[in-house]
Amino acid sequence: QVQLVESGGGLVQAGGSLRLSCVVSRSIFSFATSGWYRQAPGKQRELVAGISSAGITNYVDSVKGRFTISRDNAKKTVYLQMNGLKPEDTAVYYCNARSSYFDYWGQGTQVTVSS
Repeated sequence: QVQLVESGGGLVQAGGSLRLSCVVSRSIFSFATSGWYRQAPGKQRELVAGISSAGITNYVDSVKGRFTISRDNAKKTVYLQMNGLKPEDTAVYYCNARSSYFDYWGQGTQVTVSS
């Protein structure tokens, strides 16, 4: 069984920063495309940022220039550095690891940005 364990969420004021971490329990990590998704109350889950096994990144337009996704294959960890946080970034953030053969999700971590 593969587990994805997220950490780093919390409450922060607008303009502040948080770093989310997601540790993958097995060595599939190096073969996976990893991503951070978020879901705000009453809204659909959306992809915030993704990073391929080759390190190619992509971001939703609303976070470009503020968020940075990175990965450490040796630590089987993917990070999301979030700077310049806005109240509209408030959501539950989920880590995902997928390939053609698997699709795993973490349990989610709450990020709340106060104005």
